[in-house]
Amino acid sequence: MKPTIYDVAEKAGVSIATVSKVINNTGRISDKTRKKVNLIMNELNYHPSFVASALTGKRTQTIGLLIPNIANPFYSEFARNLEDRAHELGYSIVICSTDYNEEKEKKYVSLLMRKQVDGFIITSGFTNVGLIQEVMNQKIPVALIAYSIPTLSLNSIGIDDYKAGYQATAHLAELGHKRIAVIAETVQSSNDRVRGYKDALKEYQLEFDINLYIETKATVEDGEIATDKLLNVEEPPTAIFAFNDILAIGTMQCAKKRGLSIPENLSVIGCDNTILALIPSLTTMGQPLREMGYEAADILIEEIEGKKTRKHQILLSPELVIRDSTGPLKI
Repeated sequence: MKPTIYDVAEKAGVSIATVSKVINNTGRISDKTRKKVNLIMNELNYHPSFVASALTGKRTQTIGLLIPNIANPFYSEFARNLEDRAHELGYSIVICSTDYNEEKEKKYVSLLMRKQVDGFIITSGFTNVGLIQEVMNQKIPVALIAYSIPTLSLNSIGIDDYKAGYQATAHLAELGHKRIAVIAETVQSSNDRVRGYKDALKEYQLEFDINLYIETKATVEDGEIATDKLLNVEEPPTAIFAFNDILAIGTMQCAKKRGLSIPENLSVIGCDNTILALIPSLTTMGQPLREMGYEAADILIEEIEGKKTRKHQILLSPELVIRDSTGPLKI
């Protein structure tokens, strides 16, 4: 049986009115009492009745956005485009950065549900599928970005990751590179990019070498560490495909420290085409971040406002953006 506001009030030793004030962040309540009530709500896994609110037509005109790392330009640029479109439609965005941490995911989902957001947008890197199911059980609309869960019927927007992996690898192979390494990110989208990478290797009659494959977190430092390992193998790569621009910057920094010239000694290609790709003139697989942000706002708000019931799975096309970090293999 689901806990009620009465259960929370009884266990916290306060009135129902006090619990209501904590939920809605109104009234004059001491920090001690507020913390105690929030603690009890978390312990009981209590959430206000969103179904009842929906039936009365009550909305908060807010959307919760869960991203793993606000410092990653992919997520910050997506969030800006999402916010622009949501604002046009009369909604505000509440952004929570989870740092790939399951405890933070639980904390922020609980917080956003208590704030009675009208919907959730959840990006790649979110680890707790059970939490998403809980949100859906409360009849709260959800849209996924660069992320899919085949077992759940959800709105989703992303790029064709297989195509991104294939095109990036094909670009390097056409430049004559035979030792093409990959630095993959530990998120779901990497799986399809790896498939594209492997198929492109086959197409160009190149063998997949497990020593040229590394999976890591998306930070510049991890990109450097991964590149250092790749360049230390017996037959080092002449080209590296990093699965996002942050990792690619780490690769370029490692090459610079080793005295390697890009692209003369090492070709590098990233993925996302964020602002990071402009300063070092990085070749990258571009993601249509503006279109993704606008599509996400449109399909989620349409569902919030009851204008549609059918779920959308939108797959956008990546674009190879050639700059100065890739070049022909030098014999």
